[in-house]
Amino acid sequence: MCKFVSREFALMALACCAAQFSVAQNAPVASPETEQHIQHVTSGLTSDVVIKGDEHATHMLVDRMKELNIPGVSIAVIHEGKIEWARGFGVSSIGGSPVTPETMFQAGSISKPLAAMAALRLVEQGKLSLDADINTSLTTWKFPADPVAVGKPVTLRELLTHTGGTTVHGFPGYASTEPVPTLVQVLNGEKPANTPAIRSEAVPGTKWNYSGGGYTIMQQALIDVTKKPFPKLLHDTVLAPIGMTQSTYEQPLPKEFQAYAATPYSGDGKPIKGGAHTYPEMAAAGLWTTPTDLARYAIEVQKSLEGKANHVLSVEMTRQMLTPGMGRWGLGPEIGGAEADPYFTHGGVNEGFVNNFAAYEKNGEGAVVMTNSANGGLIASEILHSIAAVYGWPDFQPTVRTVVSVGPKILAQFAGVYALAPTFNMTITLVNGQLISQVTRQGKVPLFAESETMFFSKDVNAEIEFPKDEKGPASQLILHQNGRDMTGKRLDDVEAKKIADAAAAFDKRFKDQTAAPGSEAAVRRMIGELQTGKPNYDLMSPGLAEVTRQQLPQLQSMIVAKGALQSVIFKGVGPGGADIYQVNFEKGSIDYRIWLGADGKTESANLRPSEYPTPIVPATH
Repeated sequence: MCKFVSREFALMALACCAAQFSVAQNAPVASPETEQHIQHVTSGLTSDVVIKGDEHATHMLVDRMKELNIPGVSIAVIHEGKIEWARGFGVSSIGGSPVTPETMFQAGSISKPLAAMAALRLVEQGKLSLDADINTSLTTWKFPADPVAVGKPVTLRELLTHTGGTTVHGFPGYASTEPVPTLVQVLNGEKPANTPAIRSEAVPGTKWNYSGGGYTIMQQALIDVTKKPFPKLLHDTVLAPIGMTQSTYEQPLPKEFQAYAATPYSGDGKPIKGGAHTYPEMAAAGLWTTPTDLARYAIEVQKSLEGKANHVLSVEMTRQMLTPGMGRWGLGPEIGGAEADPYFTHGGVNEGFVNNFAAYEKNGEGAVVMTNSANGGLIASEILHSIAAVYGWPDFQPTVRTVVSVGPKILAQFAGVYALAPTFNMTITLVNGQLISQVTRQGKVPLFAESETMFFSKDVNAEIEFPKDEKGPASQLILHQNGRDMTGKRLDDVEAKKIADAAAAFDKRFKDQTAAPGSEAAVRRMIGELQTGKPNYDLMSPGLAEVTRQQLPQLQSMIVAKGALQSVIFKGVGPGGADIYQVNFEKGSIDYRIWLGADGKTESANLRPSEYPTPIVPATH
């Protein structure tokens, strides 16, 4: 999906590889009404935005899995306080067994709300405090004081709500060939950890900033307080009481579960090299589970609110857990929906796994979707749209828009280049009566008119407004997205031509698959600078320079561990404009994606372990 918001990394789209599709053969027989629900859900997938009257707005699950290279999907639906159905679709591994309700997936960050339940149970038992300095519970390791925190201690409540001012957003995990650090090494950013030290970046309690690092501090606190291994603690306090028998926080996955494990796949349909990654950051990302078990967790929360279960938490503590604070985050889950009918939710992404769940607090409805593909986020969203439509949820349904006809003379006034931010522009063109939008380093997106001044995309829930200008061509546009407005001023003809020429040059580079002049030299220079720990920030965009400063210890550690540089091989040009190189070292390889600006500076860069050294092939679909 093309998105208007800027991003540092554009996932490469390779030639489609059809995913195998099958329905689990051992799925229990459902009632005719439930089978009808399943049929409607799996044939009614929609994007975030649909056009009123569009006969092609819905899609079959099997078709979307093939289009997105997703081998396997597993779904569980909660209706009227019970699991109405759970089904697997596709395969747990290409050429292998079908996905069944018992197939296990890595939950990614959905690990967090269940880990939070364990912490809250200890709070109720008087073993932890929500509002005391977390260091009073830590014995193996202490969270270092930092001047940025101005002497304010971090509390468990702040860690659970992502308001502790702690660093490290998420964790990439460790491939099967890589050494796995201890939890203390992760906390300190010490080798072989592949993430920086978890430290303060803001005064605790002053802002919301998602931090897997905060949950890793919490993990250590729970271990120190209970003197138990984290997987056993979570089994005894959360998983077993709820009846989540097909779930574990053990990392790596124990042998007795391995036959049930789905194989993770990258976005191009290739298996993740070495299989599922290992996550010592168990509270943040370590749960293996199924949609059925996660549905049991959701039902436990729903019933605990009513005082009908409470196997883990009391009614009062469950209410606290689901009370939205800064960023609409509770003590573990995110809280959404209307105040009178809220839902709790969380997404999860590990290497090759993408998942989502949502459940309403009051009416016993909910759903869980798990996938074994890096492309799973899009299909999970589309499935939730379909479930919401079939079961009449007040949220998650696609936005329905009406298209109106606007004359070509009016449309022509909007064509131009608009500066949304430094080095981030939106180009509007008129092609055969259709407005087309293209932002820096992203694909072309057709726009549809709601009125003579308001336009939308079917690909993402956003609107572009052209305020009326009686003097002639539009002088600005306003991008409305995610509750935010971003104004772009129209550039003059000279600046617009420079950007148009650069776009045309990129189109030719992408078609011919030729590298931008100077990009290989820039890659070699930046690798050398990372090895010495002395990047030249003057040759980077401000955004890239800031990110590099923050991640320098992690980046330097990764590059140094690879050994001496041996070769740099051009693989191709990605649809997002990146030149992609395979960089070979003495002890391994990485893929390096680099975007060079017209001034020769590096606008953006991204590196990750190299798995597939074959050249890039432009997508044919």
